[in-house]
Amino acid sequence: MALPSGKPLIPALFIFTVSLLILPSQSQKCSSQKFANNKLYAHCNDLPALDSYLHYTYDPIQSTLSLAFVAAPAKPDGWIAWAINPTAGGMIGSQTLIAFKDSGGAMVVKTYNITSYGPVKESKVWFTVKDSSAEFSGGLMRLFATVVLPEKGKTSLNHVWQVGSSVTNGVPDKHGFLPANLNSKGSLDLMSGESKGSGDFTDSRTKKKNIHGILNAVSWGILFPIGIIVARYLRTVESADPAWFYLHIFCQLSAYAIGVAGWATGLKLGSESKGIQYSVHRNIGIALFALATVQIFALFLRPKKEHKFRFYWNLYHHGLGYTILVLSIVNVFKGLSILSPAKMWKSAYIVVLIVLGAIALLLEAITWVLVLRKKSNKSTKPYDGYLEGQGRH
Repeated sequence: MALPSGKPLIPALFIFTVSLLILPSQSQKCSSQKFANNKLYAHCNDLPALDSYLHYTYDPIQSTLSLAFVAAPAKPDGWIAWAINPTAGGMIGSQTLIAFKDSGGAMVVKTYNITSYGPVKESKVWFTVKDSSAEFSGGLMRLFATVVLPEKGKTSLNHVWQVGSSVTNGVPDKHGFLPANLNSKGSLDLMSGESKGSGDFTDSRTKKKNIHGILNAVSWGILFPIGIIVARYLRTVESADPAWFYLHIFCQLSAYAIGVAGWATGLKLGSESKGIQYSVHRNIGIALFALATVQIFALFLRPKKEHKFRFYWNLYHHGLGYTILVLSIVNVFKGLSILSPAKMWKSAYIVVLIVLGAIALLLEAITWVLVLRKKSNKSTKPYDGYLEGQGRH
């Protein structure tokens, strides 16, 4: 890369050298990392989340695991943690070592048995800790420990790692809930050194999230608006009667069926994520399901066009429909922000909305032209929210 003209080379090289000193090993692989005590480990793994690294040596005879966990805390006054979960693949039940600065600024390592998503309390853990220490330099925390595993001969473990941004009164505060935080778990083969990342535990969950997102985007976010466009504009075209009505019903019933599948997937995801809630997205989803169910049943309660209650039914049906439309679009964007897919997916949905909006504006203009033309040709009276004779449904 060429330097800008007139800029001396020496200061630029000096800044570059200093930057390497400030950020020493974030870009290094674990195999190139060295420790101040010259400690060597039999295996090391570049963990797949949170830019973390695990070095370890396992002694099957003594059933001891000597380890060094390296990660950058979310903020300089934060914490890092490495844990073994003897019974599952997630946080609940994990037997944890957490390193952070105490009130005097010294690095400490404490043990925690994570039994809930509430505040953690220092406690004894599943394994015995023979020795532990920690250090902080160059933006990285390093947690060292030798633990005795209670189950001799056990050569594979579920392990979990995490980073946090703060410590309050000697207690590590809650960590973030970004995808990297949620995916920081995996399995570890102590003998071979093979580490399987969070994908082995979360592939199924990620697949469910994607299915949930796609189903709801297609149903509430696309099919439902199309059904409204069909009902609002095609019914003004006499030649489209009664085809518009059946097309409208098809779109809305399809949207509802797909939406229910997406809603059920969301409930399943929620039940598997105790302590992790996206309240706004969840509440809008519940409201959508309830309103759409009422809207579907309205089909069976629809009075004939000549009935005196048809006017009120129209107000209820149209008002509910537009409420569902607004909530649907809002919740699709809420879901996209939670799922955090590639930017192209959000852009694609925005393009779909723009296209549907442009079609609606064009049809709105055409509808008004047709209405005004009919008004000029003959005397008519308003009926059913539209002009009499524009449709039988």
